[in-house]
Amino acid sequence: MGIMPSAMTKRCHLLTGLLVAALLLAGCGRSAEPTPSFTPLPPSTTPPTPSLTPEPLAALVNGEPILMVDFEDELYRFETAQTTSGIDLATLGDYQSQVLQALIDRRLLAQGARAIGVEVDDLSVDQRLEQLASDLGGSEEMGIWLAVNGYTLESFKAALAEEMLAAKMIEYIVTQVEDSTEQVHAQHILVATQEMAESLREQLIAGADFAETARLYSIDTSSRPAGGDLGWFPVGYLLVPEVEAVAFDLQPGELSEVIESNLGFHIVQTIERGEQPLAPDALRQLREEAVMEWLVAQREMTEVQILIAP
Repeated sequence: MGIMPSAMTKRCHLLTGLLVAALLLAGCGRSAEPTPSFTPLPPSTTPPTPSLTPEPLAALVNGEPILMVDFEDELYRFETAQTTSGIDLATLGDYQSQVLQALIDRRLLAQGARAIGVEVDDLSVDQRLEQLASDLGGSEEMGIWLAVNGYTLESFKAALAEEMLAAKMIEYIVTQVEDSTEQVHAQHILVATQEMAESLREQLIAGADFAETARLYSIDTSSRPAGGDLGWFPVGYLLVPEVEAVAFDLQPGELSEVIESNLGFHIVQTIERGEQPLAPDALRQLREEAVMEWLVAQREMTEVQILIAP
């Protein structure tokens, strides 16, 4: 139990959903030797026969289509990755909608990049593709990876170009987040009952040492070894908003009344406050939240049409 974000408890944000090149390829590695049966055929030089039937669409984002075939291919890749990891798809809920939303978010980010004058040219895409192929061990292994993962060279380059634009937009958003901000340095004690909290608060008012009291009685295992010390934190960082709000309301040295959260009953004391550089974990979280807030705003402002049945 803890109120500070950690590897197990902090909120996890999916920045763009399916980051096709930068994340997927970076994580694919070379865990198994490729087999000849997966060797892709060379691209055909025969132009496709024009179709009179419009291609089915999964969604429209500001009038730009997300093709059904691209959604189905991404869904296949997601399902394959999950089952390969031993995850039962039945436990994931409506993951189909999440995959589609990830594609929509990537499109929104790419459109945002273009709106601020950022473009990705063919040369940049080709250079990135060459780097990815080199990371995989060469063009032959790159071709095998594309085939195994359901890509043609053309579809992967299109996804890669959009991903590069999305990454540039993310970079632009996170540069707007200041690396220092108003923070408080606070400590707290968490117990299971109000009666215990009131008793401990009276002892603290009478002169009991806060840190020693926290070590003896607090049930917050993350802060108890440090005497209840929560360190410096900005608004929006703690997992228990009631504690955070009180910490920011108090002046240095002030002791709170007993407050209740879904974890139990807290006594909070603010030690000091002021503008401080953000800790790496806090800065990362605020940057993630900035991207998510941008996406939420864009979803509200943008005309997005979902064209597949729920």
